[in-house]
Amino acid sequence: MTRTQLFDFIAKHKLGVLGYLSPQGAPRSALVGIAVTPELEIIFDTVSSSRKYGSLIANPAASFVIGWEGEVTVQYEGRAFQPTGADLARYQQVYFGAWPDGPERLSWPGIAYFVVQPQWIRYSDFDRRPPLIEDLTF
Repeated sequence: MTRTQLFDFIAKHKLGVLGYLSPQGAPRSALVGIAVTPELEIIFDTVSSSRKYGSLIANPAASFVIGWEGEVTVQYEGRAFQPTGADLARYQQVYFGAWPDGPERLSWPGIAYFVVQPQWIRYSDFDRRPPLIEDLTF
């Protein structure tokens, strides 16, 4: 499994389950719309009034599960940050490429973007015999 193959797999999925911790350390999850960069960074939007926003500001540890057709998935762990300035504009363009309605949400009160940079990714394909399981560490 190459990085390009991982990128292709993630890019064909528009949704991912985001895992994060509350400020008190309780596990939480949310289904979010995602986009991915060639560097395997995941981008999503939210609003500043959401639970995930405050939680990721307090603790940037984040995880994703992506893909659930058959038994082929990506498990993804990383650190979230809010891009600013020119970086924000660059990440928004990637996100808007996956979500053409994204610019309409720019008028929403408190709209915010997070980027999650990978630290560990596991690709699992249990539809194959024998199964294919590969880990990447960043």
